[in-house]
Order: sequence, then C-alpha cells, then structure tokens
Amino acid sequence: MNKRTFIPKVDVQRRKWRVVDANGVVLGRLAVQVADALRGKDKPVFSPHMDAGDFVVVVNAEKVVLTGKKENQKEYMTYSGWKGGEKYRTVAQVREAHPERLVMHAVKGMLPKNRLADRLLTKLKVYTGPTHPHTAQNPDAMAYAG
Repeated sequence: MNKRTFIPKVDVQRRKWRVVDANGVVLGRLAVQVADALRGKDKPVFSPHMDAGDFVVVVNAEKVVLTGKKENQKEYMTYSGWKGGEKYRTVAQVREAHPERLVMHAVKGMLPKNRLADRLLTKLKVYTGPTHPHTAQNPDAMAYAG
C-alpha cells in the first residue's frame, strides 16, 4: 500500500493565457472566476499552497457593472500613514480616475491573505478598452458563467 502524499508538479511553461471581457458583467461574479483561474482551482492539479493558475487578461474594465446602490454608496479607503491621511473615494470617482483598480481590488479581496496572493496578482493584467498588448501569447477566451 502506497502511503506517500501525492504532490502535483506544476509545469510553469504550460501556463495558459485567458482573456475576459468585462463589458456589462457584475464585478463580484467576475472577480470570483478570475481569482479561481489565477489560483488554478479549475484544474485537477490544484493544491492550496501552490501557484497552478493561468494568466488572466481583463479588458473593458471601465464597463463593469455593480448592483444596487453601490455605484454611489460604496467607498474605497486609502491611508497614507500620516495623521489625517485617510481618503475615501466612491466607485464613481475610482471609475473616472483608474477604472482598472475596481477589478484589481475585487480580485485581490478574493485571494488568500498570504505571500502567495502577491505572486498570483502579478499574473492578472487589467486594461481599459477592448485592446491589450498580450496578443502574442494567444490568449483563449475565458467562458464567463455568471
């Protein structure tokens, strides 16, 4: 009887590139699927402590949709570390200045809170508009099931 633990081997050379169009998609539902693809939860070699995921390119980040009154009521807080350094911005203000940060913030919140999440976030590429500079990687269209 084999009592050894099976440790899957992740081939870094075989990471896929996936592209997602965020036009008209609910932000939270999109972030769940992107986070799962970054971690590799949809693969048979998934292990919580390993980076088995793919690269994900999100286009049209400025056209992502929030439900309810979140567009005006939800706030993002940043803190500079200085006294009085707290800044609050609504979703509308963030969308106007840096719309790609909406998707980045949502995906980051759905990743584990450890050093692995920092490595996973480097594989997420978010762009405003329908074009991206990763056409040489031949990204596959990621099926959005939302």
